[in-house]
Formats: sequence, C-alpha cells, structure tokens
Amino acid sequence: MGRMVVIEGLDGAGKRTLADKLTAACAERGATVARLAFPRYGRDVHADLIADALHGRLGDLGASVHGMATLFALDRYGAAGDIRAALITHDVVLLDRYVASNAAYGAARLHQDAGGEFVAWVRELEIDRFGLPVPHLHLLLRVSPEVAAERSAHRERTESDRERDTWEADGGLQARCAAVYDQLAERGWLSPWHLVDGTSTVAFAELAALVCKT
Repeated sequence: MGRMVVIEGLDGAGKRTLADKLTAACAERGATVARLAFPRYGRDVHADLIADALHGRLGDLGASVHGMATLFALDRYGAAGDIRAALITHDVVLLDRYVASNAAYGAARLHQDAGGEFVAWVRELEIDRFGLPVPHLHLLLRVSPEVAAERSAHRERTESDRERDTWEADGGLQARCAAVYDQLAERGWLSPWHLVDGTSTVAFAELAALVCKT
C-alpha cells in the first residue's frame, strides 16, 4: 500500500513545481508516483462549476462559502476511487491540494481560525460523510502572501490560459488563509504536517527522502 502525500499552500506558492521535483526525485530512488491536482478542471463537472463561479459566471454562487466548499468536496469525492486504486499500485500518491485547502480557504473567507466551526464542518463532510482517504503526510509550502501574489501575477502575464480568479487576486484572503494553514499544521490536522520553505531549496534532499520512502 502506498502513501498519500498532499502539498498545500497559497495560490502561487509553487505547489506544481514542487510536485514535479518530488516526482523526479522519487523516480531516481525507484519509487513509483501517481499524481493528481485539485480542482480537476476539465475532468469533473464540479471542478468546472468552481472555475465558472470563481470568475463570476454563476451569479452569486461564488459568494456562498459552504456552497463553494461543497463543490470542491464533490470533486474530490468523484476522485476517491482513483486515489484508492493508485494507493494500491504506486509507492506514493502525490496530491496538489486536498481537503485542507477547503478548510483553510473557507475558514479564511469566514474570518475564522483552524479551531472554528467551518474547519470542523469540512472534516465532517469530506472525511466522515464522504469517506475520503486520509493523507499520510501534508507538506505545507510556505511563502509570504506577497511572494505568492507576485508569482500568481507573473503566471497570469506569461500563461495565456491562466487568468487569476477572484480568490487569487484577494490579498487579504490570501493572508488570512496563510494563517489558517499555519494553524492546521501546528494542530497536525488529519495527519502530520511538514513545513517547506517555498523560497529555498537547501533542504530538498531531506524532503525527498521523507516523501519518497517506501
């Protein structure tokens, strides 16, 4: 049975880049890796509804914290079978965002912390009710909200299909979300968390050894 490792962090933190590096590092160590990124845009109807809502194309749906969180959760629910199958056939299942993203962003939108009712509601919905697999390890890729915002803006300028959505462009939301992520990590929410400096590669070898062990 493989290990499920989740990369979490702000929009623009560099999660996809880290996933690419870890995938290569695991391959060098002889470990097989399956990858999945949430939301699954273009693959799941709930994810595509999320994209429309985040760009203001679904009326007031984007304003509903619980409504949006339910769409995110349903996207993951649709992928649960694929995750379980990948855990059987691969050493590492590496996810770019998972349940903690829902908890962090929703709590931040409601100006709550990790001990608030929204985080508890997300756990009850996605883990208890939907029965989603629980990660073995979270990696929190930490960068300042300012650095994350600049990276998101750069990606928007250089990638024609990468227009920032309303959450990515909301600096206050990103700052509050960073605080909730730190609290989730401190609490060891759902599983152990490992903090990763998103502006340094000094400790990457140790990180790769942690993630790629079989």
